[in-house]
Amino acid sequence: MRIGITGHSNLSDDTVPLVAEEIRAALSSYVGPGLVGVTCLARGADQVFARVVLDMGGAVEVVLPAADYRDRKVKPDNSADFDDLVGKATTVRVMPFAESNRDAYMAASECVLDNVDAMVAVWDGGPSGGYGGTADVVDAARARGLVVTVVWPDGARRG
Repeated sequence: MRIGITGHSNLSDDTVPLVAEEIRAALSSYVGPGLVGVTCLARGADQVFARVVLDMGGAVEVVLPAADYRDRKVKPDNSADFDDLVGKATTVRVMPFAESNRDAYMAASECVLDNVDAMVAVWDGGPSGGYGGTADVVDAARARGLVVTVVWPDGARRG
C-alpha cells in the first residue's frame, strides 16, 4: 500500500507524539514491507509520518519541491533529522524547480498524489495559509478520488 502525507509543518512539540500515535493507528493494517510512505519531508507532519512508516517496517520515498529545498527551507535545528530521513529513503526525487516556492510545493504534492493509493492529512480543518498548503492538497486528493484520512487528535495544536 502506497500512502502519502500532507499536513502542517508547525506542530507544537506536545502535539508530535499525539499525531504519531494517530498516524500509527491509521496505518496499523499496513505494517511491514508492503507499506510505502510518500512524503515531501517537510518539518512537522511529513517527518512524523516518515518516522512512523519506518518504525512500522515500511519504506519511505521522498519528493523534494525544488533543488534549493534543503539549503533554503530546512532550518539548522531540523537539519540532522531531515538528513537522517533522506538517508533512509529508498528514492529521493527533486521536482524541476530551481527555487522553493508555493508553485513548487503544490507540484511536489501533486507528484505525491500521482504515486499513492491513499493520503493521510495532519490537518486542523482550516484553510491553506497559501497556495499549496494542506487544505489545497486535501482538496486535490479528494478531487482525484483518493481516500484521505484526517488526523487531528484532541489536544493537538500548531506551534
